[in-house]
Amino acid sequence: MRAVVIGGGTGSFTVLRGLKSRVDELSAVVSMFDSGGSTGLLRDEFGILPPGDVRRCLVALADENDVLRKLFMFRFDENSSLKGHSFGNLFLAALAEVAGSEIEAIKQASRILHIKGRVLPVSFDNANVCAELENGLLIRGESNIDIPHHDPRLRIIKEWLEPEAKASPEAVDAILKADLVVIGPGDLFSSIIPNLLVKGIPEALKKSKAKIVYVCNLMTKHGETTSFKASDHLKEIIRYGGCPEVIVCNSAKGSSSLLHKYASQNQFPVIVDAEVIKKLDVKLVSADVMSAPELIRHDSEKLAKLLLEI
Repeated sequence: MRAVVIGGGTGSFTVLRGLKSRVDELSAVVSMFDSGGSTGLLRDEFGILPPGDVRRCLVALADENDVLRKLFMFRFDENSSLKGHSFGNLFLAALAEVAGSEIEAIKQASRILHIKGRVLPVSFDNANVCAELENGLLIRGESNIDIPHHDPRLRIIKEWLEPEAKASPEAVDAILKADLVVIGPGDLFSSIIPNLLVKGIPEALKKSKAKIVYVCNLMTKHGETTSFKASDHLKEIIRYGGCPEVIVCNSAKGSSSLLHKYASQNQFPVIVDAEVIKKLDVKLVSADVMSAPELIRHDSEKLAKLLLEI
């Protein structure tokens, strides 16, 4: 069983963590266009590709009890001169200098952490995510989409990479050989679609004989998917070449107090509009895939079991 997870951020972390002990070969195809936080600072200062999503995937695939895994997750205190930086990001930046390239740094880090699987950058080209809003305003940089400085009620009508980026051969090969490809979950316009904007990725998905599954987000995100229903998410994935056969949507509900907390931040449960999804010729699988003790997140175990059943 060969599985590929396409995305970035906490969404990929969740899926990888659940699948790593259940499949024979697991590959994470990771977005390389982050521009905010520790990742953005290192990208600007050292001219390296952003390490943040790579680090998360490495951690997800590492042994849960390994002290090195915990070290990679460590973030320096806000009162430190290294405030905001993750140790894992700094380690990968230093390793890229020592090893001579980002890809060699990822390979070395994979061996150090004894990960179960592979972490494959979607591209090694230095590009930025750009978007056009419905009022014509142009946005440049993933961080400006992730944390909008514009009217967050405006919809994104178009997204592209500047300059164009070409897919890494390893990422394309993994998709072509896969039995299962999982797209998402994650921030639609800042973590998921940027992968589909890379030349060669939509083409590989179209050629692949894998079962392609899109895992829809649990909650809307203010400024990216305000008022989006499940079909709206799916339409964007299809529009940019994701071509899923199945969409997984959550059927469980969070507590009223937790939902109230999210509502105060203008985030709401994604409504599953089954009839519209049916018209898109994509099979809907609706199930309880949520974990919501303090935060509303996908549950690694529930989601992994469901994906393998699909």
